[in-house]
Amino acid sequence: MANQRISALIFLTVITTAIGAVVLGSGILFGSRTITNQGNVNAIGVGVYSEASCTNGVSSINWGYIEPGSTKNFTIYIRNEGNVPMTLNMTTEGWNPNSTSTYLSLRWNREASLVAVNSVVETVLTLLVSPDIAEITNFTFDIIIIGTESPA
Repeated sequence: MANQRISALIFLTVITTAIGAVVLGSGILFGSRTITNQGNVNAIGVGVYSEASCTNGVSSINWGYIEPGSTKNFTIYIRNEGNVPMTLNMTTEGWNPNSTSTYLSLRWNREASLVAVNSVVETVLTLLVSPDIAEITNFTFDIIIIGTESPA
């Protein structure tokens, strides 16, 4: 009986060595193989800059003082930093105080614009202030610029 156990152990060792497997403590065979991969991935990249040469990124906008009933413009430059054409969309969120979005709105001149790879488009953001705004002296909100893959 002891000879049968030894021959079974030797047989198992030979088999696991031949198939590149390892016997785990629980007696389960485990094997692995690394496969190198190569390929291309379509990527969307939205760069936002303060000038047409695209050297200074924009991460915040200070609108300064604004008057009730007025509009204020801010120019940015958007570059397609991906490898596929993209269509632009914009939204806002995180208005603080919450009631600010009742009195302020943001528009732009690039909604649904197509931007080719490596192209830069001048973009005008326009903040509109209701004449009815009251009791809001400071505000914050986030602008989200979305690039979606578009057919060429």
